Amino acid sequence: MFIIKTLKSVFERPFFFSEIIKQIYIIGADGLPLIATAAAAVGIVLGLQTGATLHRFGAQKYIAAIVGLSIVRELGPVLTALLVASRSGSGITAEIGAMKVTQQIDALRVSAISPLNYLVVPRLIACTICLPLLTVIADVVGIIGGGIVSVFTGLSTAGWYAKVTAQFIEFEDFFPGLIKAAFFGGIIAWISTYFGFNAPRGTQGIGKATTTAVVTACLAILISDVILTKILLMVFS
Repeated sequence: MFIIKTLKSVFERPFFFSEIIKQIYIIGADGLPLIATAAAAVGIVLGLQTGATLHRFGAQKYIAAIVGLSIVRELGPVLTALLVASRSGSGITAEIGAMKVTQQIDALRVSAISPLNYLVVPRLIACTICLPLLTVIADVVGIIGGGIVSVFTGLSTAGWYAKVTAQFIEFEDFFPGLIKAAFFGGIIAWISTYFGFNAPRGTQGIGKATTTAVVTACLAILISDVILTKILLMVFS
Protein backbone atom coordinates (compact mmCIF):
# COMPACT_ATOMS: atom_id res chain seq x y z
CA MET A 1 0.00 0.00 0.00
CA PHE A 2 2.85 2.39 0.83
CA ILE A 3 4.37 2.19 -2.63
CA ILE A 4 0.97 2.61 -4.32
CA LYS A 5 0.22 5.73 -2.24
CA THR A 6 3.70 7.07 -3.03
CA LEU A 7 3.33 6.58 -6.80
CA LYS A 8 -0.08 8.25 -6.64
CA SER A 9 1.39 11.20 -4.70
CA VAL A 10 4.00 11.80 -7.42
CA PHE A 11 1.25 13.24 -9.64
CA GLU A 12 -0.61 15.15 -6.91
CA ARG A 13 -0.12 18.80 -5.97
CA PRO A 14 1.58 20.51 -4.28
CA PHE A 15 5.02 19.85 -5.78
CA PHE A 16 7.95 20.68 -3.53
CA PHE A 17 10.58 21.50 -6.17
CA SER A 18 12.97 23.11 -3.69
CA GLU A 19 12.96 19.92 -1.63
CA ILE A 20 13.68 17.86 -4.76
CA ILE A 21 16.69 20.06 -5.61
CA LYS A 22 17.92 19.81 -2.02
CA GLN A 23 17.71 16.01 -2.07
CA ILE A 24 19.44 15.81 -5.46
CA TYR A 25 22.32 17.82 -3.99
CA ILE A 26 22.50 15.65 -0.85
CA ILE A 27 22.28 12.31 -2.67
CA GLY A 28 24.18 13.25 -5.82
CA ALA A 29 26.75 15.95 -5.15
CA ASP A 30 27.58 14.95 -1.57
CA GLY A 31 27.84 11.28 -2.53
CA LEU A 32 30.04 11.88 -5.56
CA PRO A 33 33.46 11.62 -3.79
CA LEU A 34 32.52 8.26 -2.26
CA ILE A 35 31.23 6.86 -5.55
CA ALA A 36 34.25 8.09 -7.53
CA THR A 37 36.74 6.72 -5.01
CA ALA A 38 35.07 3.31 -4.88
CA ALA A 39 34.76 3.14 -8.69
CA ALA A 40 38.45 4.01 -9.13
CA ALA A 41 39.45 1.31 -6.65
CA VAL A 42 37.27 -1.30 -8.38
CA GLY A 43 38.63 -0.33 -11.80
CA ILE A 44 42.22 -0.60 -10.60
CA VAL A 45 41.69 -3.98 -8.90
CA LEU A 46 39.75 -5.30 -11.89
CA GLY A 47 42.57 -4.17 -14.17
CA LEU A 48 45.19 -5.88 -12.01
CA GLN A 49 43.28 -9.16 -11.74
CA THR A 50 42.17 -9.25 -15.38
CA GLY A 51 45.57 -8.19 -16.68
CA ALA A 52 47.35 -10.96 -14.78
CA THR A 53 44.96 -13.58 -16.14
CA LEU A 54 45.02 -12.34 -19.74
CA HIS A 55 48.82 -12.11 -19.67
CA ARG A 56 49.01 -15.90 -19.18
CA PHE A 57 47.25 -16.43 -22.50
CA GLY A 58 48.92 -13.58 -24.34
CA ALA A 59 45.59 -11.77 -24.66
CA GLN A 60 46.43 -8.70 -22.58
CA LYS A 61 45.51 -6.39 -25.46
CA TYR A 62 41.84 -7.12 -24.67
CA ILE A 63 42.06 -5.88 -21.10
CA ALA A 64 40.24 -2.66 -22.00
CA ALA A 65 37.27 -4.60 -23.40
CA ILE A 66 36.92 -6.83 -20.35
CA VAL A 67 37.34 -4.04 -17.81
CA GLY A 68 35.00 -1.69 -19.68
CA LEU A 69 32.22 -4.20 -20.30
CA SER A 70 32.37 -5.53 -16.74
CA ILE A 71 31.99 -2.04 -15.32
CA VAL A 72 29.28 -0.60 -17.58
CA ARG A 73 27.15 -3.76 -17.65
CA GLU A 74 27.28 -4.77 -14.01
CA LEU A 75 29.76 -3.29 -11.57
CA GLY A 76 28.98 0.38 -12.18
CA PRO A 77 25.22 0.34 -11.48
CA VAL A 78 25.32 -2.28 -8.71
CA LEU A 79 28.28 -0.74 -6.87
CA THR A 80 26.72 2.72 -7.08
CA ALA A 81 23.36 1.47 -5.81
CA LEU A 82 24.88 -0.39 -2.86
CA LEU A 83 26.90 2.65 -1.81
CA VAL A 84 23.94 5.02 -2.15
CA ALA A 85 21.76 2.59 -0.16
CA SER A 86 24.38 2.51 2.59
CA ARG A 87 25.07 6.24 2.69
CA SER A 88 21.95 8.09 1.55
CA GLY A 89 19.40 5.35 2.32
CA SER A 90 20.49 5.16 5.94
CA GLY A 91 20.38 8.95 6.18
CA ILE A 92 16.84 9.07 4.80
CA THR A 93 15.56 6.44 7.23
CA ALA A 94 17.24 8.08 10.21
CA GLU A 95 15.97 11.55 9.26
CA ILE A 96 12.36 10.50 8.75
CA GLY A 97 12.48 8.24 11.81
CA ALA A 98 13.69 11.16 13.93
CA MET A 99 10.93 13.37 12.50
CA LYS A 100 8.40 10.74 13.50
CA VAL A 101 9.77 10.49 17.05
CA THR A 102 9.77 14.26 17.49
CA GLN A 103 6.24 14.45 16.03
CA GLN A 104 7.32 16.64 13.12
CA ILE A 105 5.39 14.37 10.74
CA ASP A 106 2.25 14.93 12.82
CA ALA A 107 2.93 18.67 12.61
CA LEU A 108 3.00 18.41 8.80
CA ARG A 109 -0.42 16.73 8.83
CA VAL A 110 -1.79 19.44 11.15
CA SER A 111 -0.48 22.04 8.68
CA ALA A 112 -2.38 20.26 5.86
CA ILE A 113 0.90 19.17 4.24
CA SER A 114 0.99 15.57 3.05
CA PRO A 115 4.07 13.79 4.49
CA LEU A 116 4.17 11.63 1.37
CA ASN A 117 4.31 14.66 -0.92
CA TYR A 118 6.83 16.52 1.23
CA LEU A 119 9.10 13.72 2.45
CA VAL A 120 8.77 10.68 0.19
CA VAL A 121 8.15 12.03 -3.33
CA PRO A 122 11.19 14.39 -3.39
CA ARG A 123 13.48 11.59 -2.22
CA LEU A 124 12.00 9.15 -4.71
CA ILE A 125 12.51 11.56 -7.62
CA ALA A 126 15.99 12.55 -6.42
CA CYS A 127 17.15 8.94 -6.08
CA THR A 128 15.73 8.02 -9.49
CA ILE A 129 17.57 10.94 -11.11
CA CYS A 130 20.85 10.70 -9.18
CA LEU A 131 21.51 6.97 -9.52
CA PRO A 132 21.92 6.98 -13.35
CA LEU A 133 24.09 10.13 -13.17
CA LEU A 134 26.30 8.67 -10.46
CA THR A 135 26.51 5.42 -12.42
CA VAL A 136 27.82 7.26 -15.49
CA ILE A 137 30.53 8.85 -13.36
CA ALA A 138 31.35 5.49 -11.75
CA ASP A 139 31.62 3.89 -15.20
CA VAL A 140 33.99 6.56 -16.50
CA VAL A 141 36.16 6.63 -13.37
CA GLY A 142 36.30 2.82 -13.18
CA ILE A 143 37.38 2.51 -16.82
CA ILE A 144 40.02 5.19 -16.32
CA GLY A 145 41.28 3.35 -13.20
CA GLY A 146 41.64 0.15 -15.21
CA GLY A 147 43.41 2.10 -17.95
CA ILE A 148 45.94 3.61 -15.56
CA VAL A 149 46.83 0.14 -14.26
CA SER A 150 47.11 -1.22 -17.80
CA VAL A 151 49.50 1.51 -18.86
CA PHE A 152 51.68 1.41 -15.74
CA THR A 153 51.98 -2.39 -15.83
CA GLY A 154 52.86 -2.33 -19.51
CA LEU A 155 49.84 -4.36 -20.60
CA SER A 156 48.57 -1.65 -22.92
CA THR A 157 49.23 1.85 -24.13
CA ALA A 158 46.87 4.71 -23.38
CA GLY A 159 45.94 5.05 -27.04
CA TRP A 160 45.26 1.34 -27.55
CA TYR A 161 43.23 1.17 -24.30
CA ALA A 162 41.02 4.07 -25.41
CA LYS A 163 40.63 2.59 -28.90
CA VAL A 164 39.57 -0.86 -27.67
CA THR A 165 37.21 0.67 -25.09
CA ALA A 166 35.46 2.72 -27.76
CA GLN A 167 35.39 -0.26 -30.12
CA PHE A 168 33.83 -2.80 -27.73
CA ILE A 169 31.45 -0.73 -25.57
CA GLU A 170 28.27 -0.01 -27.49
CA PHE A 171 24.93 1.56 -26.66
CA GLU A 172 23.44 -1.89 -25.89
CA ASP A 173 26.09 -2.34 -23.21
CA PHE A 174 25.77 1.09 -21.64
CA PHE A 175 22.03 1.88 -21.65
CA PRO A 176 20.76 -1.19 -19.68
CA GLY A 177 23.02 -0.19 -16.81
CA LEU A 178 21.31 3.19 -16.61
CA ILE A 179 17.87 1.53 -16.57
CA LYS A 180 19.04 -0.67 -13.72
CA ALA A 181 20.39 2.36 -11.86
CA ALA A 182 17.09 4.26 -12.10
CA PHE A 183 15.22 1.19 -10.85
CA PHE A 184 17.67 0.76 -7.98
CA GLY A 185 17.15 4.42 -7.06
CA GLY A 186 13.41 3.84 -6.73
CA ILE A 187 14.03 0.77 -4.56
CA ILE A 188 16.37 2.68 -2.23
CA ALA A 189 13.98 5.60 -1.80
CA TRP A 190 10.94 3.41 -1.24
CA ILE A 191 12.57 1.09 1.31
CA SER A 192 14.36 3.90 3.17
CA THR A 193 11.27 6.07 3.55
CA TYR A 194 9.06 3.10 4.44
CA PHE A 195 11.27 2.07 7.36
CA GLY A 196 11.61 5.71 8.40
CA PHE A 197 7.82 6.12 8.62
CA ASN A 198 7.52 2.85 10.52
CA ALA A 199 10.49 3.33 12.86
CA PRO A 200 9.77 2.41 16.49
CA ARG A 201 9.94 5.30 18.92
CA GLY A 202 13.23 5.92 20.72
CA THR A 203 16.84 6.19 19.57
CA GLN A 204 17.28 2.42 19.58
CA GLY A 205 14.21 2.07 17.38
CA ILE A 206 15.62 4.54 14.84
CA GLY A 207 18.94 2.72 14.80
CA LYS A 208 17.25 -0.63 14.28
CA ALA A 209 15.04 0.77 11.51
CA THR A 210 18.08 2.29 9.77
CA THR A 211 20.02 -0.97 9.86
CA THR A 212 17.02 -2.95 8.63
CA ALA A 213 16.44 -0.47 5.79
CA VAL A 214 20.05 -0.69 4.55
CA VAL A 215 20.13 -4.49 4.69
CA THR A 216 16.74 -4.79 2.99
CA ALA A 217 17.68 -2.30 0.27
CA CYS A 218 20.98 -4.07 -0.46
CA LEU A 219 19.27 -7.45 -0.71
CA ALA A 220 16.52 -6.00 -2.90
CA ILE A 221 19.15 -4.47 -5.20
CA LEU A 222 21.03 -7.75 -5.59
CA ILE A 223 17.88 -9.84 -6.15
CA SER A 224 16.32 -7.37 -8.58
CA ASP A 225 19.66 -7.17 -10.42
CA VAL A 226 19.36 -10.85 -11.32
CA ILE A 227 15.84 -10.38 -12.68
CA LEU A 228 16.62 -7.11 -14.49
CA THR A 229 19.77 -8.55 -16.07
CA LYS A 230 17.79 -11.43 -17.56
CA ILE A 231 15.03 -9.13 -18.86
CA LEU A 232 17.42 -6.53 -20.30
CA LEU A 233 19.53 -9.20 -22.00
CA MET A 234 16.38 -10.43 -23.74
CA VAL A 235 15.43 -6.88 -24.78
CA PHE A 236 18.82 -5.58 -25.92
CA SER A 237 20.47 -8.74 -27.23
